[in-house]
Amino acid sequence: MRADLSEAPVFVCWETTKACLLSCRHCRARAIRSKMPGELDHQKGLALIDQLMEFGEPYPALLLTGGDPLMRDDFFDLIEYAKERGVYVAVAASVTPKLNETTIARMKEMGVDIMSLSLDGALPETHDKLRGVKGTWEKTIHAMQLAKEMGLRAQINTTVMRSNVNELADIFHIVRQSEAVAWEVFFLIRTGRGASLESLEATECEEVMHFLFNAAQYSMPVRTAEGPHFRRVCAERKNNHASPRGNLYEGLAAKLLTVEGEPTSSLSLKSTPTRDGRGILFVTYDGEVYPSGFLPISSGKVPNENLSSIYRSNSLFVALRDSSKLKGRCGVCGYREICGGSRSRAFAEYGDPFEEDPACPYIPQADRLTSPATNVLS
Repeated sequence: MRADLSEAPVFVCWETTKACLLSCRHCRARAIRSKMPGELDHQKGLALIDQLMEFGEPYPALLLTGGDPLMRDDFFDLIEYAKERGVYVAVAASVTPKLNETTIARMKEMGVDIMSLSLDGALPETHDKLRGVKGTWEKTIHAMQLAKEMGLRAQINTTVMRSNVNELADIFHIVRQSEAVAWEVFFLIRTGRGASLESLEATECEEVMHFLFNAAQYSMPVRTAEGPHFRRVCAERKNNHASPRGNLYEGLAAKLLTVEGEPTSSLSLKSTPTRDGRGILFVTYDGEVYPSGFLPISSGKVPNENLSSIYRSNSLFVALRDSSKLKGRCGVCGYREICGGSRSRAFAEYGDPFEEDPACPYIPQADRLTSPATNVLS
């Protein structure tokens, strides 16, 4: 893992296609049934993978996402090409008929390092309503089981919304039983179809993050996406600077004890202080380069432009990595280096990617501006 996030991203996320057979209500990509005009063809896809080599070793990991990457005819060819070059390959798969025993086995055989699946409800009706296709919950559980049986490492992603927040402890229980290697919890950004859903209030996000801190004590790595203030919550809890409270937290914490019993391991929260444009780079289906999939500000286009030059030198990317550019509470927060807030959420809410993160209720205190927050990263 690179220590200098100004030189190379940790992940390059490539939206390989807009095409997907699902119609998820919170979809960032606004996925459709068939590919869009301008989608990077096979040769341009190979050229994009070649550009990862220009960052030098260790190469950024490549996340094939969409839409549904399995909708591409050259899906397995792209995997083979990347693996031949020593690239870590992750696949964000949609649970459709294209994800089956044959395709999961082939991903394992070809050396896919990790596959992520989305589970947004502990109950079929919750998940299926969000996914737009009845029966998807059962097929997701089956895909998780197939990955386990075939030895393909799986990560389970969950997007927190008002409609599923009270099921989080039960979702975690399902994830843990599946022997997934990680649980990544996404905090909703009002973009794509997610714009029509009611997101949580900042205090509710805080309560969920305290619950996630508890969940991380059950031998299951827990991470967040577009919720970097989880690192601040973890630092506060580890340093006894915060006591979780609130009805939402108390309900989730009690349910966690019911389904899992007492914590089974010491807390382990290894993390890299990434955020949009800092350790993360997103390539759209037609080659536009964004700081993340939720921050749709084009900063160049590949493969005609150089990916490493865009990441290292583009003015927006450079500014996003500079914590002194942050505004509002994020700009004076003692945790701004390990957190820095969601730049995507700031842009979605205020039209300014440098504004404070409205999903964080934390009020910085003068005596904590030099808080020993880095403890959370070890």
